[in-house]
Amino acid sequence: MSDVLDQNDIDALLNAVASGEIDDEHPRHQIFSRSRRDLEHVEIREYDFKRPERISKDQMRALQTLHETFARNFGVSLSGFLRTIVEVRVAHAEQLTYSEFIAGLPNPTSFNLINADQLDGQLCLEISPLIIYPIIDRLLGGSNQDLFIPQRPMTLIEIRLIETILERAMGALAEAWESVRKLEFSMGEMESNPQIMQIVPPNEVVIVIGFEIKMTNRAGTMSMCIPFNVIEPLIDDLSAQNWFLAGRHREDHQWETLIARRLGDARLEVAGLLAETSITLADYKGLEVGDLIMTEKQASDPLLLTAGDIPKFLCRLGQYRGSRALRIERPVQGSDRL
Repeated sequence: MSDVLDQNDIDALLNAVASGEIDDEHPRHQIFSRSRRDLEHVEIREYDFKRPERISKDQMRALQTLHETFARNFGVSLSGFLRTIVEVRVAHAEQLTYSEFIAGLPNPTSFNLINADQLDGQLCLEISPLIIYPIIDRLLGGSNQDLFIPQRPMTLIEIRLIETILERAMGALAEAWESVRKLEFSMGEMESNPQIMQIVPPNEVVIVIGFEIKMTNRAGTMSMCIPFNVIEPLIDDLSAQNWFLAGRHREDHQWETLIARRLGDARLEVAGLLAETSITLADYKGLEVGDLIMTEKQASDPLLLTAGDIPKFLCRLGQYRGSRALRIERPVQGSDRL
């Protein structure tokens, strides 16, 4: 039988479709579910099992916002330490497999492992040699003019200098993550070849936060890799609503502490009120030394201590180390007749 249809075959097919003998509709997709759905309004998306998205878009936005705070704090810390303007900003945030992340890194580079006290597993921070060596040159008093970027592993002296930079990064990272949970980050192993550092299986999903670092006429990249299984206990805390509420509560608590500390240094005038009475203006004008003013208050009654003209405590009048003193008996209550 020939594979090419002639005109008679085509006419026969068209007549069969027109008469209803052949159904020209495409087969409908069957979606099996425990609940009945309207198949006309079901949205079907392709899913790549090689690159699964295990973190929602809201949680990715929360992670990106969190590390934008880290970038600002780290940039300010580097600027003060290096005595020059250093800008650090988030360039991208995406989900990859660990093998894809490692394949995109240069060799050699500065590949550093990060330990978190309350998390199982390790994070990693990679800093490009394009910005590492200008920072080292700056620390050693250079001007970065005509600086050559060597293609070799770092020496022990260069590693020690970079450790001072990474310690400041750990402080900025802990400060940024405090809005989600109080964590302490510390540096682990440091390696120049990222291929030999396998902290998770190659097909494990990781979150990669890419940064761009600019210092005078030099620029480079920095990448932070966060395995999903490491931050999985914090996923619920990374939802947009919980994260922003936590940041708001933390900010309110900081303001309360600051205001309380500033008010604690303020001076307040307190006075002990012995007694009160009323006299005529003529008697007041006729007062002389030695005159007595009579009141209805008994000498054994407690005195009133006021703070800013507001009654606060009932006291007893006495003497302490040769000076007049008031001993507080109890706070003023609503049932007291003052």
